[in-house]
Amino acid sequence: MLDFKALLFDLDGTLLDTAPDFVTALNKQLGLHGREPLPDSAVRTSVTNGSIGLIQTGFGLTPEHRDFESLREEFLELYFANLADKTVLFDGLAQVLEQCSQQDIPWGIVTNKPCRYTDAVLQQLPLRGAATVICPDHVAQPKPHPEPMFLACKEIDIAPADCLYVGDHIRDIDAGRAAGMRTIAAAWGYIEAGQNIHQWNADWVVEQSQQLHSLLFN
Repeated sequence: MLDFKALLFDLDGTLLDTAPDFVTALNKQLGLHGREPLPDSAVRTSVTNGSIGLIQTGFGLTPEHRDFESLREEFLELYFANLADKTVLFDGLAQVLEQCSQQDIPWGIVTNKPCRYTDAVLQQLPLRGAATVICPDHVAQPKPHPEPMFLACKEIDIAPADCLYVGDHIRDIDAGRAAGMRTIAAAWGYIEAGQNIHQWNADWVVEQSQQLHSLLFN
């Protein structure tokens, strides 16, 4: 078993498989604008960059385009209306959270997903027991800056060196390392094309979500 006192997760693509609901929202929006739907795989790799990345993928526009912000707002409303229809914990992670509970190890979430959507999806799943949930609304500088990591540690009263952080983007690993945490790269997540996860300098790389329990507790 690894020696740690708290376990922190990124949300989308790490703890929760939210991509199916992003696929639904984006393809519904594309249909409203007379466009063909995109395959799931194209959308999944864009989720990690949030609504900006999804609008870029769906409409081929840059954020500077005059229609970009209105399309992004429309997409977010479509997503908010059905943001937990198909979203689930990744396989094996319910067991990880249960083991943390049994061993009195606090677990939490540090995400760049705004509070409005984070709170709603956590309530609708429902997913209970998080000792801390930090969103960009709570800090001046989101990941990859370490500020949200430090805030999470403050809320659970555990030193960063005693925390593990799991994430599926290099900004997650950079934020965790900058805060002095040990990091786990989630290769099961929404990895962008061309990314070599083994070059992120995480302490561990876990290929499948079902393997995380063994790394942490065996």
